[in-house]
Amino acid sequence: MAAAELYAQGTRVWIPDCLEVWKSAELTRGYEEGDGFLHLRLEDGSESTFPLDPRCPQLPFLRNPDYLSGENDLVALSYLHEPAVLHTLRTRFLETNTIYTYCGIILVAINPYKQLPIYEEPVIYAYSGQNMGDMDPHIFAVAEDAYKQMSRNNENQSLIISGESGAGKTASAKYAMRYFALVGGSLGDSSMEEKVLASSPIMEAFGNAKTTRNDNSSRFGKYVEICFSHEYRIVGAAMKTYLLEKSRLTFQAKAERNYHIFYQLCASAALPEFQGLGLGGAESFHYTNQGQCTHLEATDDAADLESTRNAFSLLGVHESSQLELFSLLASILHLGNIQLRAKDRHGESCFAEPGDAALGLFCTLLGVEKSQVSRWLCYRKLVTASETYVKPMSRQQALNSRDALAKHIYGQLFKWIVSRINKALRASCRQQASIGILDIYGFETFTVNSFEQFCINYANEKLQQHFNLHVFKLEQEEYMKEEIPWTFIDFCDNQPCIDLIEARLGILDLLNEECKMPKGSDASWAQKLYDKHLHHSPHFQKPKMSTEAFIVRHFAGKVEYQCSGFLEKNQDTVHAELIGLLRASKKSALLAELFPEEGDGSIALPSRRSHGSRVTVRPGRRSLPATDKEHRKPISTQFKASLHKLMETLSSTAPHYVRCIKPNDRKRPFEFDAKRAVEQLRACGVLETIQISASGYPSRWTYVEFFSRYRALMRPEELMGSDERQTCRLVLERLLKDPGKYQCGKGKIFFRAGQVAFLEELRGRRLRAACVVIQKSLRCWLGRRHFLRMRAAAICLQRFSRGFLARRLARHLRRSSAALTLQKNFKMALARRSYLRTQAAAVTIQAFARGMFARRLHRQMVASQKAVVIQSAARGWLARTKYLRVRRAVVYLQCCYRRMRARRELRRLRIEAKSVEHYKQLNKGMEIKVMQLQCKVDEQARENRSLSEQLSALRASHSEEVERLRSELRALREDKAQEKRIRELQEQLQRVESEKSSSEGRLGQEMEELKQRLTELEAMKSNLKEEKDALNQRIMEQSQELEDQLRRRVAAESQELLCQLEGERARYQNLVKECARLEQCCENLQDEVAFRKRTPSLQRSPSSDSILDSECSYPSSLSTAPSRDDADPQSESPSQSLDHERGRWRQRHEWRRLRSDSPSSSLNGADGQDPYEKAYLLLLGQLNVVTEDLARTREELRRARAQLAHERKPFEIFKRRQNLAEILGLNRSPEKMVEEDSMMEEDLKYAYDAVRVSNKLLESQLQEQQQQHEQELEGLRLDVCSLKQLSKQQQSLIQDLQRQQEEGGLQHQIVQLKRENLDLEGQLERQEKNMLKLQKQLKTSMKQIQDLTASGEARLLEQKVKVEEMERPLDVPCPAGAFGGMLGCKAEDEGRLIRTIITDFKPQQSPGALPALPAYVLFMCFRHADSGHDEHRIRSLFAAAVSGIKRVVKKHSEDFGVVALWLANTCCLINCLRQYGGDQSYRLANTPKQNQHCLRNFDLASHCQSLGDLAIQIYQQLIRVAQKKLKPMIVAAMLESETIQGLSSARPPGYRKQPAAPAYTLDSLLQQLSSFHEALGRHQLEPVVVGQTFRQLLFTVSGVALNYLLLRRDACSWSQGVQLRYNVSQLEEWLRAKGLQQSGAMEVLQPLIQAAQLLQVKKTTQEDAEAICCLCTALTTPQVMKILRAYTPAAGLEERVSPSFISSVENRLAERTPAGPCQLLVDTAHLFPVHLPFSCSPVQLDELRIPDSINLTFLTRV
Repeated sequence: MAAAELYAQGTRVWIPDCLEVWKSAELTRGYEEGDGFLHLRLEDGSESTFPLDPRCPQLPFLRNPDYLSGENDLVALSYLHEPAVLHTLRTRFLETNTIYTYCGIILVAINPYKQLPIYEEPVIYAYSGQNMGDMDPHIFAVAEDAYKQMSRNNENQSLIISGESGAGKTASAKYAMRYFALVGGSLGDSSMEEKVLASSPIMEAFGNAKTTRNDNSSRFGKYVEICFSHEYRIVGAAMKTYLLEKSRLTFQAKAERNYHIFYQLCASAALPEFQGLGLGGAESFHYTNQGQCTHLEATDDAADLESTRNAFSLLGVHESSQLELFSLLASILHLGNIQLRAKDRHGESCFAEPGDAALGLFCTLLGVEKSQVSRWLCYRKLVTASETYVKPMSRQQALNSRDALAKHIYGQLFKWIVSRINKALRASCRQQASIGILDIYGFETFTVNSFEQFCINYANEKLQQHFNLHVFKLEQEEYMKEEIPWTFIDFCDNQPCIDLIEARLGILDLLNEECKMPKGSDASWAQKLYDKHLHHSPHFQKPKMSTEAFIVRHFAGKVEYQCSGFLEKNQDTVHAELIGLLRASKKSALLAELFPEEGDGSIALPSRRSHGSRVTVRPGRRSLPATDKEHRKPISTQFKASLHKLMETLSSTAPHYVRCIKPNDRKRPFEFDAKRAVEQLRACGVLETIQISASGYPSRWTYVEFFSRYRALMRPEELMGSDERQTCRLVLERLLKDPGKYQCGKGKIFFRAGQVAFLEELRGRRLRAACVVIQKSLRCWLGRRHFLRMRAAAICLQRFSRGFLARRLARHLRRSSAALTLQKNFKMALARRSYLRTQAAAVTIQAFARGMFARRLHRQMVASQKAVVIQSAARGWLARTKYLRVRRAVVYLQCCYRRMRARRELRRLRIEAKSVEHYKQLNKGMEIKVMQLQCKVDEQARENRSLSEQLSALRASHSEEVERLRSELRALREDKAQEKRIRELQEQLQRVESEKSSSEGRLGQEMEELKQRLTELEAMKSNLKEEKDALNQRIMEQSQELEDQLRRRVAAESQELLCQLEGERARYQNLVKECARLEQCCENLQDEVAFRKRTPSLQRSPSSDSILDSECSYPSSLSTAPSRDDADPQSESPSQSLDHERGRWRQRHEWRRLRSDSPSSSLNGADGQDPYEKAYLLLLGQLNVVTEDLARTREELRRARAQLAHERKPFEIFKRRQNLAEILGLNRSPEKMVEEDSMMEEDLKYAYDAVRVSNKLLESQLQEQQQQHEQELEGLRLDVCSLKQLSKQQQSLIQDLQRQQEEGGLQHQIVQLKRENLDLEGQLERQEKNMLKLQKQLKTSMKQIQDLTASGEARLLEQKVKVEEMERPLDVPCPAGAFGGMLGCKAEDEGRLIRTIITDFKPQQSPGALPALPAYVLFMCFRHADSGHDEHRIRSLFAAAVSGIKRVVKKHSEDFGVVALWLANTCCLINCLRQYGGDQSYRLANTPKQNQHCLRNFDLASHCQSLGDLAIQIYQQLIRVAQKKLKPMIVAAMLESETIQGLSSARPPGYRKQPAAPAYTLDSLLQQLSSFHEALGRHQLEPVVVGQTFRQLLFTVSGVALNYLLLRRDACSWSQGVQLRYNVSQLEEWLRAKGLQQSGAMEVLQPLIQAAQLLQVKKTTQEDAEAICCLCTALTTPQVMKILRAYTPAAGLEERVSPSFISSVENRLAERTPAGPCQLLVDTAHLFPVHLPFSCSPVQLDELRIPDSINLTFLTRV
């Protein structure tokens, strides 16, 4: 394609940037040839230009499409260049928090500076067995690829881990070693993996130190070779080290530290074993305080030393050797503190202070002479051709000699540690293959680079050359495999740079030559380098401003080296005299091992008295020892030789590369510094891989992938062909005009860089054009439909508008006519109203005027006549006013006095009202008071009526008197003479009127008082009624609250008991599993011992069988047997009374033992006491003891009866408050219960279980009390027997006494004792009768309590039995003869029986036989032994049966049907032992005939524990077999198979490796599950156990699929979510079809369902974030975050999930879930605790038919 087409408008490119290295921009105008600038728009919206050279334009790099952003493999990018690589790494690191990325054969690892949950054991198991491209990039994927190639090709492998300091090389190496140790674990020596891992803390302590870039920087290179056997199990390891940085021992820069071990020693100086080492704080030693950083925040040096010591112990280093090692390290610290002083001003000689404490400690710890050390630290020996001289050294030379000695000791110590580690890790058997892990320093460039950096960069040059050749070789092999013509690819070969360093007369050669010169110096060596290479090698340059430095142009860039110190570091000179002193020490065996003697050529030490500056010691020249010669070999020569050996080793292995990148220098988590990252990418060879891939055909697609992806670009005639390869070739010829842009191989199509992006652009255009056509048609249809709707709406609107206008016109006309009529009438009414108003006004004025004149005249006439009347009325009024005022004052005084009395009474009443007694009395007598008040009210009413009658009588008499007085007045008026009489009568009349008014006022006041009092009484009555109602309401609320609390407490206790049951069951089954594993390990060890002894037979010995038998016969007391329903016996702890009773019984048995021994000892005593008195005292003591026991027994019975009555109270209350039968639904008829819905039956069962859990404690306590009383009864019986024996002894004693003594008094006493014994026996008999009565009462009480649940349980069991009979009819024909359901087995036929019904039993060979026939046969044999009281036979047969079942299950451990068969038989045998055992609760559903078959003499319920353990082991084996068959199917069936056609093309392109087709489909998975279900149903396993089995299997399916989804970024897409949800729905349909929807299997699929829904939901707004948080309740926060970060949007159809949205979801989830570590992957090895329920068998033992094909004729039918 032309540049104008590539650089069109809108194209995105990368331009250089000084801060971000590369910045993205978009072309605002297309490029045309000859343009001098490119017009760009940056991401922040600003405009910019990019200058171009018109003669040779260097166009910027093109940016890859968005769908390739964050690709797993950098080689899969369409445009391969530096900015694309940097952008992909940054996107994966910051947006998705992914630290691993592939780059061809390289794994790029970025240090997150944060602990991530991606290294747990579930992650290791998830990557184990997977191909390298099937999962997300990971160090475990590289390790698995190396392990798989080693086991497949039998070829040695190597992991080359490199990177600069702080990039995470050591951590990556440790994770790889951990992976190999776990996946390739040894079977014979389980500690070998621990030893391999234990070498890491030791090497970190002695070889790692803090630098400015890393707190745990490895200052040496190491190559760990892990050895594997022919079974590819770890059998050993070996370690090689390279170039330890010994200069760090004596010098550290600021903010750096020495090696960790020194600070660990100083931090542990207070330990007792270190008291003699003279240690102190790290600040007090010169070798540890130079960097001024003696402590690290996140490091505990003391704890690290403890880990180091534990690792030494694990590797076999004895404690004494460790102490010697630490002593040498302490001596190195003291050596650094030795002070050397100059003797004279010129400083040509020096000396050490004799009293120097550091010198004394150094000599003491190493066992050398102090004077010799102080001498040879300041002098050196010169050997010439004829003589030997001792020459003093200057202070600086002496300090250098001291530091050289310290470095040499530490170097030898480091080598010794490596040798001890190799010795401990030495392979114990023949090595078949190996995997090497190379943890070596990366390319280093500092401000000042010296000899160490030169050697490191030299090693990286060699490794880069090896890498280039390997990459080129792989590319060549790929092209040759696909038969593609290829030519040599030009790449940057660094062989000239390597020749410059290591060739003849190269840098190292000249350095070694200069070291041999007598007066060689760094300056002369630099001059030789200039002369030899400055103008002859393009890789060598000379700095402009320096004459003692040189520049080497490495593959990663130019590095300037300072020549100062090269010669000294290369020579690493240590004077032989000091080495001789160390060899002469006899104190430390470790020191002698580090510096061994070499022959007789040792150097004779000079005399202690020679102190001259030039003293001749010995003429002649002696040869140096071999070790000295080896030591004098230059460091460069040693390093070059070891490097060549390393390259030879790597060349003989298949390499795997890991490049570690340091994202920033501030050690901040998930912070990306682009400049630092680019520097490391250039230095580690990642860009070289990109260049090599880009120079060829980097993009590679299979024909199937290409056809599926670019089907949209094909024409119809091209799709008609049947050959996909030919179709792809035709499409490529049409689309890509240039044949050099692609190559068609045998199975793949190879594209040049950028061609895939071009094809994606074409595909996008075609899809966009198709979208435009679809949008056009859809918009046309939508527009036409909208037009038709608008047209119909317009017509409708017009019709309604015209009708509205017509109606409005008619309404206007009617209103106009009505308005005229209204106006006419209104005007008429106004005129008439005006006239009438005027007329009425005139008449009114006239009337008022006439009235005014008349009244005026009347007033004038009356004024003179009324004056006298007014005066008389005024005087009377004054008199009345005075009287009323006086009366009012009197009444007021009375009221005040009465108010004072009333207030006192009220205060007294209030005080009384406040007391509780008054309140109670008030409440108690309130009704009586109300009645009394009512009576008072009635009396007041009667008085009121009487007063009213009196008032009416007075009024009548008053009226008569008035009439009489008036008549008299008239008479007096007629008779003017009687005026005086008239005045008297008037006065009398006034008095009567005043009395009348006063009486009326008094009566009114009394009426008001009565009414007020009545009102108060009514209010008090209402208040009392309200208080009564409130009290009743409060009582009801409290009662309801108490009931609710009781109900909640019962529910909470039930839930807690269920949780405890599940926890105990899980812990117990884990113990069973661990026991089975230990048994298997024991058997494996026995087999291995037998194999090594080469015995002819490999069968299990009888001793092992006996061990198994004993284990079966005597189970562990720590386990909990699976009981019926939800019973949990071990959850009930014994009470204190039970403990007291146990102690009392122990005392009683101890007393019995003493009593059995006491008669003989007391009667035969030699103390001289009268034997008759002893016998009397003994009998009296026995009588007292028995009396106390009887009293104690009565008290216990009374207490038990009281406790029983107390415990029955809650149930009586519960029975009174609500009908239990109605709650449980037990009053319904069986026909209705059968007709009810299954959901109602489940609810009934749950309610019944909840009630029964609450009753369980009482039942168990009653059973314990019953057992306790039975034990007491048995004890009393034993007492009676012992007393009877004593009575016999007494009778014999009495007879002897009668013969010996005939005195009457003694005989009288004996007779009295006889009577007492007879009375005692009678009391005992009566006590036994009372005990029997009380025992019967207890049984009846227990039955009464059990009646609450027995009827419901019986009905449920009957219904369950009926359902089971309908579901699985049994063919059990009755035999001809009478059969009692027992089979007799002789002792010699026991092995034959086990072999027939267990070892060789095959149900398919016996048609018509029950699958559980072996269980029934065994139980019938148990019955026969029980009827014969043969307990030994029962135990023997039981142990043989358990051992036989174990052997059969072990032999057929991979056969699901066989394991299911014996699980069903084991459960059936457990149910038989319970159904026909001594527990009455299991017999509720038995028929009368079945009750006749119950065991009579022995209770075999104790054996249920062993059978329960065996059933759990078989169940776990069943789950393992099913999981082994399911796991290879899960990923292919759930995630890879295309059950919905057409979704594969929607997946993002560019997979690293694509499988051709999934090996399994969803149908195959469902068929496998159906086969499991059919096998379990065929063997008639209990439905509850079947449900638990499939719950566990579907948990495995969900966990494996979810783990794979979390570890595959390309699987997290919308199409994958749709596919996954459909597959899960098929599983749900299968569960419903099999009737397993209530087994809990639906719940374990919820995490997978929510993960599928999370892939499909919208992920944009805050509402979406809240919806996701509400949706993902079964997923952990890391799982949700992993899916969101790994979500891959569809190309061109979706947008990427923004980081802000992911942060919002994370914050919401953090608020929802509590803080704490959350697991990323699902632990698929988790096993749910299994519950084995009790099920009553309907099989009649006497009707059981045994087929003749089984051949059990040797058994006797009884």
